[in-house]
Amino acid sequence: MTLHVSHLGEQGSPVVLLHGLFGQGKNWTTIAKALADNHRVTMVDLPQHGRSAWSSRFDFREAAEQVAAVWPDDEPVTLVGHSLGGKVSMILALLHPERVAKLCVADIAPAAYSTSREFVGYTNALKALDLESLERRQDADDALLEAVPNPTVRSFLLQNLRREGDSWRWQVNLDVIERDLDVISGWPDDLLAGVPPYEGPVLWIAGERSDYVREEYAPEMTRLFPLNRKVTIKNAGHWVHSEQPEVFTEVLRRFLK
Repeated sequence: MTLHVSHLGEQGSPVVLLHGLFGQGKNWTTIAKALADNHRVTMVDLPQHGRSAWSSRFDFREAAEQVAAVWPDDEPVTLVGHSLGGKVSMILALLHPERVAKLCVADIAPAAYSTSREFVGYTNALKALDLESLERRQDADDALLEAVPNPTVRSFLLQNLRREGDSWRWQVNLDVIERDLDVISGWPDDLLAGVPPYEGPVLWIAGERSDYVREEYAPEMTRLFPLNRKVTIKNAGHWVHSEQPEVFTEVLRRFLK
């Protein structure tokens, strides 16, 4: 299954950017533009998201293999992934280390999370929205106000609402995400059993206000990625790259050098 990608930059080493749950490749546009002078940047829509095709399930191996097909076999890339994209990035690097020159993992760990309740709420709220009654995007924003009171999160989720002619549709596969949320929030230990550590350089970025990167996750991160260096960005939560884009970009730019 071919994934939708966007490219910026015509010279320098290749960088591939993966978004998180409910996101799209274009979420990385600001950072991609900042890197494009010195790098060839690819923004990817993950399976079930954006303009990429939908399938009947979410599977980490399938997602990693589909992402790996985005660039040539003989050119290792710097792979950057946030949240769900960070998990896919880690799994890809472990399964195909020869494809990944460097790895940047943004605000996620190789761990199973029990924080999927908020995402269940988001999925339910989006599915409950009557798309046929919408006349303007603002109508959707108003309808979600009670279920998703945070305006930043609401705006982020509504990026998935696309108008085609006189009708509206979701660009994210809500049915699959709702059903497979335990898989998405988990970590595929069975898939990685016996797989050796990734020996390349790893930048592990955390948001200061986020609880997705905890000290208890550090031993497993170091076991799987022994050459990791952790950086915590102040005044940022889980969406660290969008909350502090300039700081994130500078940290990433130094890692790329």
